[in-house]
Amino acid sequence: MRISHARLAPVVAAVATLAAAVVVTPLVAGPAAAAQGCQVDYRPTVWPGGFTATVRVAPGDTALNGWTVGWTYPGDQRITGAWNAVVSQSGATVTARNAAWNGSVPAGGATEFGVQGTVGPAAPAPTGFTLNGVPCTGAPPGPTTAPPSPSGSPTTSPSPTVSPSPTASPSPTMSPSPTVPPPAGCAGAVLCDGFENQTGSAPSGDWTVVHPDCAGTGAAAVDTATAHAGSRSVRIDGGAGYCNHVFVRANRDLSAVGAVRYGRLWVRHTTALPADHVTFLAMTDAADGNRDLRMGGQNGALQWNRASDDATLPEQSPAGVALSVPLPTGRWSCLEFMVDGSTGQLRTWLDGAAVAGLTADGVPTHDVDGQWYGSTWRPRLTDLKIGWESYGGAADTLWFDDVALGASRIGC
Repeated sequence: MRISHARLAPVVAAVATLAAAVVVTPLVAGPAAAAQGCQVDYRPTVWPGGFTATVRVAPGDTALNGWTVGWTYPGDQRITGAWNAVVSQSGATVTARNAAWNGSVPAGGATEFGVQGTVGPAAPAPTGFTLNGVPCTGAPPGPTTAPPSPSGSPTTSPSPTVSPSPTASPSPTMSPSPTVPPPAGCAGAVLCDGFENQTGSAPSGDWTVVHPDCAGTGAAAVDTATAHAGSRSVRIDGGAGYCNHVFVRANRDLSAVGAVRYGRLWVRHTTALPADHVTFLAMTDAADGNRDLRMGGQNGALQWNRASDDATLPEQSPAGVALSVPLPTGRWSCLEFMVDGSTGQLRTWLDGAAVAGLTADGVPTHDVDGQWYGSTWRPRLTDLKIGWESYGGAADTLWFDDVALGASRIGC
């Protein structure tokens, strides 16, 4: 039986998601004035010790041919990486310049980039936004909202349980992920399925319902009431306890993907990731005794797990967990990943934002991929399974839609 548990005790991390929309007030026309309708949206996701933020730039009535966005952090945020822009920070001042491919933005259009970083106790929203040197200031941020606790209790959050350990090391500085724009849609993907060709109540055809090792109450169905796009998705009713797991496995021949595998799936679920270990995506690794490479959660945040030796990414230390992110509940989220079997590297994106703690870059880093590289890892993945496994008392209801797999990044 493939029951496995992460070796370190759970660390329940409190997570807060902030949303700040900065809408520009039109300025007087002239060489140094912002265009009518100019808008900058800065939308962060903050957790203890770290954050990511997506920044949307809309020039309004005047097209851009090259752009520079600036702002000031009133708190102690420090940027460690970025995507779709070249970003630098000097003290509290941040400057973001367009990448080679997204400098031209038409009138009425928009472009997006993102940043990731570390943060201490203070994380107020940034101020003093500028676009090409012109002030762009607007409405204050909305209130901080905390998600449900891992226990699912609507009224109280459990006290954090921290594993005894030496003084936590500072969060490592991660190199930014390569700023390569993902192509649109599923062009070139070996597998691209929105489940619209499913005609029955149970997944069939290109998909098979499987219960590895034992079968219990876990169930998979085609759902016509909830979908990311179109009219269908796959619903997973995942029960607590190992034998109540269930997966839907792709029957498509995936050998054409090659050593470098990019995946994309839209997922929605109802219960916050728990303190104990769960899995919702698994891929058989022929180079690791046909044991699964698994993606799921622990300590309230997303994690990768290797079934053969129970290694986790990130390490389940307080500093490691702080470099991952929760999986939002009650809405569709876009999860992307890249696994390079030739170099043993792995990257992960949530809603287009690279996740520092879910990055194995080939160089062991304490709290991130130090445990992951405890042995040589050169995966050879042969399948794709979506579903639910619980190694404790956690249950969840999940929906999957628009699942894709290919040899290049597919995008959201």
